[in-house]
Amino acid sequence: MTANFNTNIANNDEWLTPPWVVKELGKFDLDPCSPGDRRPWDTATIHYGLPDDGLSMPWVGRVWCNPPYGKLTFEWLSRLAEHGNGIALVFARTETKGFHSEVWGKAHSVFFFKGRIKFHRVSGERGDTPNAPSCLVSYSPEDTAAIQRSGLIGKLTVL
Repeated sequence: MTANFNTNIANNDEWLTPPWVVKELGKFDLDPCSPGDRRPWDTATIHYGLPDDGLSMPWVGRVWCNPPYGKLTFEWLSRLAEHGNGIALVFARTETKGFHSEVWGKAHSVFFFKGRIKFHRVSGERGDTPNAPSCLVSYSPEDTAAIQRSGLIGKLTVL
């Protein structure tokens, strides 16, 4: 659930998914990228947060993945693709090598938000507008259907 924005003046690397995004997508079993017990709302039934290493722990059921944005972003997407059941929220950096290998090469669909979503701080307060647009990456037909049923505004591309 964390994100690291390059223009982050406060050097804060924990940015939470707005609750309305997860609510629109339905119930998730696991969030392996949670801020742990410090979260202001639930995104899944089970949360892995620091000091846990959610990347190496067992993944079960339908996964919500808002990974730390940075060098390891695409390792999280690789793990989600291998798991095959879940949705990731990442920057829509469609030209990057990681996006080509872990999204274009493996995902079932990509949903591009209309406009930029505002993330939240661990305190629950709303953060600033990020420096890039965001997208949802689905790794199963069922998760693509959940995006289609949602009231989220944007464009869905089935791959």
